[in-house]
Amino acid sequence: MTTSEKQSKTDSNKKNDAARSALKPRANLFEPLKIRDITLRNRIAVSPMCQYSSNNGVASDWHLVHLGSRAIGGASLIIAEATGVEARGRITPGCAGLWDDNQIAPLKRITNFLKEYGAVPGIQLAHAGRKASAAVPWDGGASLSAEEGGWETIGPSAIAFGGRLTRAPKEMSIADINQVKKAFVSATERALAAGYEFLELHAAHGYLLHSFYSPLSNKRSDQYGGSFDNRIRLTLETAAEMRKVWPQNLPMAVRVSCSDWTEDGWSIDDSIELSRRLKELGIDLIDCSSSNGDRTNKTVPFGPGFQVPFAEAIRREAGISTGAVGFITEAAQADEIIRNGRADIVLLAREFLREPYWAVNAGHKLKYAESTKLPVQYDFYLK
Repeated sequence: MTTSEKQSKTDSNKKNDAARSALKPRANLFEPLKIRDITLRNRIAVSPMCQYSSNNGVASDWHLVHLGSRAIGGASLIIAEATGVEARGRITPGCAGLWDDNQIAPLKRITNFLKEYGAVPGIQLAHAGRKASAAVPWDGGASLSAEEGGWETIGPSAIAFGGRLTRAPKEMSIADINQVKKAFVSATERALAAGYEFLELHAAHGYLLHSFYSPLSNKRSDQYGGSFDNRIRLTLETAAEMRKVWPQNLPMAVRVSCSDWTEDGWSIDDSIELSRRLKELGIDLIDCSSSNGDRTNKTVPFGPGFQVPFAEAIRREAGISTGAVGFITEAAQADEIIRNGRADIVLLAREFLREPYWAVNAGHKLKYAESTKLPVQYDFYLK
C-alpha cells in the first residue's frame, strides 16, 4: 500500500470511529433487525445456494418450493442464488439469470410467496467471469467445450482459474468492463420489478469482481489493475451504479471474499478497507465469506464458524453491519455470534438443506418459541 493509500486508510479509520460505536453491540438471534425501511423478523438468513435448475436463466417450480419452504420454516431473509446479469456470466447452463425481462415473472411469483409467509426476499446478482461456462457440479463441473455448449469467458487477465476450469478467459477491454457494469444495473432494475426487497452484489468466490480485486488473478497494468485502489475500482463502480437505481429505502449488501488464504493474496486488512469504502457508497451490510471457492486450497481451515472472525473484524473496524457465514449449524452457536456482537445476521446454507425449518427449531431450543411459529396449517397439528 502506498503512502497516500495509507493516509486514506487512516482518514477512513477516523471517520468510522463514530459509526463503529453506534453499532448495537448486543442482541439475540430472535431480535428483529431493521435495515433502512426493511425489518427482518430475526437474525437468521438463508444464504444463496446455486440450484443449477433454471432453463435459460428462467426460474422453475423447484425454486418456488426450495425457497418457499425456508420462509415457512421461519427464516427472516431468503436470498436467491447467484443470478447472472448476462448469459455469459452464468456459472453453468442451468444457472439463474436476470438479463431478460421474461425472467421476471417466475421470480415475482416466488417473492410474493416469501412475503406472504413473513420473509424478506433477497437476490444475489453475479457474474461468474473466468469460472463461467462450466458443467453443473454433479456432472463434474469442468469447463465446457464449444461442442458441449460452452461459451467465451471474460476476466481481468487471460488466466484460467485452474483445476477442472481450464478455459482461459478473454482479458476484458474497457468497453467490456463498461458493458458488464451496465448489465449489473439492468439486472438491478429487473430485481426490483420482480419484487425483491434486499439486494446483494456477489463480489466473492473467484467470480468476476473478486478476480479483479485479488492480486492473484489480476495482472492488468491499466486503471483496473496494479494498485489496491485500481483493483477495487470495478467493485466500487459497480456497487455505486447499482445503488443509484436501487431504492434508497431498501437495503443493499456486498458479499466479499475476506481472504484468499494464501501468501500475496487478498487479506482481511484489504477487506476492511474495501468495506469502509463500500459503506461510503451506501452499502448497508458486508456478507463475509472467503477464498476463491477452490476447496483444493489446503490452507483454508474449514471448520465450525471458521469465517466468523472476518465478520467480527469488519464490523468492528469498518463500522458496518456484517453477515457471518460458514459451517454455522447449531442454534447456540448462531445465538452466540449475534449476542456477542460478532455479526448482525447469520447466513446458513447446507444446514437449511438438511433442515428447512431450522429457524423454528432453533427458536424452541433457545426458548424463543413464541416468535418462531410455523404457519397455522402445520402449527395447529403440532401444538
